Amino acid sequence: MGAFEYKQVLVFRTDLQMSKGKIAAQAGHAAVSAAQAAFNQHKKWWEAWMYEGQKKVAVKVADEKELGELEEAADQLGLPHALIVDRGLTQVPEGTVTCLGIGPAPAEKIDRLTGKLKLL
Repeated sequence: MGAFEYKQVLVFRTDLQMSKGKIAAQAGHAAVSAAQAAFNQHKKWWEAWMYEGQKKVAVKVADEKELGELEEAADQLGLPHALIVDRGLTQVPEGTVTCLGIGPAPAEKIDRLTGKLKLL
């Protein structure tokens, strides 16, 4: 199998300074929720991503404003996505937007949106 043609990107806010465990939990929420959106909206993308091995990339943004701008752009590009809002049971207050899952989708479509973001 060659290069990955499909991927999922998980985008995290760095201003929240979440612990590694909290980031891992939020990553799970974002990955599952965005994958469900892809399954519902673009089943062929989801199937190809599953077959390829479910590539995921974790990147970072500075704050909620930047995350919201990415969500809006993902929506405009027709990319499946899921914005994660925390219930406030542990490290952050209820209603805190923690991360955004984008895809799975064709890598070149996601890269147009997230390709310049730094890895987490």
